[in-house]
Amino acid sequence: MCGIVGYIGAQQASPIVLEGLRRLEYRGYDSAGIATFDDGHIEIRRAEGKLSNLEQQLRERPVTGRLGIGHTRWATHGRPSEINAHPHKAGDIVVVHNGIIENYLDLRERLRDQGHVFSSETDTEIIAHLVDEHYRDCGDFASAVRAALKEVRGAYAVAMLCEQEPDKLVAAKLGSPLVVGQGQGENFVASDIPAMLSHTREMIFLEDGEMVVFTPDELKFTTLEGAPLEKTPRTITWTPLMAEKGGYRHFMLKEIYEQPRAMADTLAGRIREEAGDIYLEDLNLDDETLRSMDKVNIVACGTSWHAGLVGKFLAEKLARVPVEVDIASEFRYRDPIVTPRTLTVLISQSGETADTLAGLREAKGKGGKVVSICNVVDSSIARESDGVIYTHAGPEIGVASTKAFTTQLVALVLFACKLGRVRGTLDENECRLLGEELVKLPRKIEEALEQDAAIEEVAKLYMNASDFLYLGRGNQYPIALEGALKLKEISYIHAEGYPAGEMKHGPIALIDEHLPVVVLLPNNETREKVISNMQEVRARAGQVIAITDLDDSLVRDNADHVLTFPGIRDELMPVVLSVPMQLLAYHIAVLKGTDVDQPRNLAKSVTVE
Repeated sequence: MCGIVGYIGAQQASPIVLEGLRRLEYRGYDSAGIATFDDGHIEIRRAEGKLSNLEQQLRERPVTGRLGIGHTRWATHGRPSEINAHPHKAGDIVVVHNGIIENYLDLRERLRDQGHVFSSETDTEIIAHLVDEHYRDCGDFASAVRAALKEVRGAYAVAMLCEQEPDKLVAAKLGSPLVVGQGQGENFVASDIPAMLSHTREMIFLEDGEMVVFTPDELKFTTLEGAPLEKTPRTITWTPLMAEKGGYRHFMLKEIYEQPRAMADTLAGRIREEAGDIYLEDLNLDDETLRSMDKVNIVACGTSWHAGLVGKFLAEKLARVPVEVDIASEFRYRDPIVTPRTLTVLISQSGETADTLAGLREAKGKGGKVVSICNVVDSSIARESDGVIYTHAGPEIGVASTKAFTTQLVALVLFACKLGRVRGTLDENECRLLGEELVKLPRKIEEALEQDAAIEEVAKLYMNASDFLYLGRGNQYPIALEGALKLKEISYIHAEGYPAGEMKHGPIALIDEHLPVVVLLPNNETREKVISNMQEVRARAGQVIAITDLDDSLVRDNADHVLTFPGIRDELMPVVLSVPMQLLAYHIAVLKGTDVDQPRNLAKSVTVE
């Protein structure tokens, strides 16, 4: 959530900062602002709502200058409004901030007692006042920032300007992502890579407790104690075009259709078919260590948690190891049992999810080994893990996750196979057969996408429903949860996912002629029981939408609509059946006219707890 962009160099800062903020819109926001040095002093423009409102202000009251910072805010402290939008100014200091300052009330009271006057309801404004207070004492911008941040408790990524030092930009982070972009005669800072990709691919990732002072030609990295640091840029292989719509109406639809390619990239170089084995290049845990693990904890939030639930089925079936799956925001508060023989798997698209990062530190603090599955190279979770499985899905802009989710599922299959081979529960031949099916998976997804038009027709029939029920058994139950979440996220229709066998223990009371029920029906050992559940729905006049890989008369006799998808091994069926879940939600949302890529109240990367 929230976006930071900063620029210093020879070009005009305002258009560069605005372009960067535009590329961060997917993170979710409710106001925006920009500050630049203009004729020797700092000019600030802010607006509630979308960036177009800020751009209108800049057309009416333009700003110039070759040093600037900008921000898109998602409200935490203080309502969405122009007065609470960033940047905030106190004295000579201007700041933009992501995160939460936990002790801001105590600091505000102290500063008020010292005569400071506040103009907003935010915790961020505290930082500007603290830095200004220290700057008046020491007269050095960087030293004042260090001193101020030592007083702050909580999480932050900050970028700051000082009116008395117009050739510098200062940034620092603790618990919230911040990336430095290194150019030729110009430098950048942002809260995520896409904001800078059109200008540079040389990126430096700040660690917690680190700070950087920018000039056009130099980057000086230090700790908050002032100790100098050497940081090496990393070349990012994404291209700016990978973050563009490419002719699709929405980023979400583009990313749904990118899934075959994304899965191929997740699989690339990792399946050793001739050896019947899996190679995970960055796992960094040897076979003996993996073999010694007697329990796996999977920790994640939202869509990634649903992937983790599928991972439980996979690891327990293929590796015969007990698996617990926790919502990250609950994991550390239940005082989980973690030993040196516990492997904790963190799943996060961004690698910056605050609750998941806290779960990682909880597991490591108890002496356990930690592996992460994420999409963003060198993200905080990836860096702090003992090993990582990158999904290589490329940037995902739509807030509702699609290709990031299905590539997480593919990564979990690879991980479960690797664990099974190491533990001796998955033999060479069975791993080879599963590997052959994985290689076919991108083509199966292409076949699933061919049902797009049929799904759109079903969407037209049910776009005005007020509620949906999604049912699945076994490894399809998490996909039912994910389907319901997708519909809620982007269409704002209430939806619930349930194990199909649990329907008669409560949800059946909701069924009438107005309730669409989406039923996941793979051709496996649960098929007869799921058809029985469909009959229960039909007996109460519910509308059944069956999604299946085997279309026969028994299915058609018990469903109002049948959507058929290609068959594949049961371990991989959750990946294939995720596609119709995504397309159904997408088409209903489009028909209802909602903001598909940036649904209300949601943020792409939740970097506060």
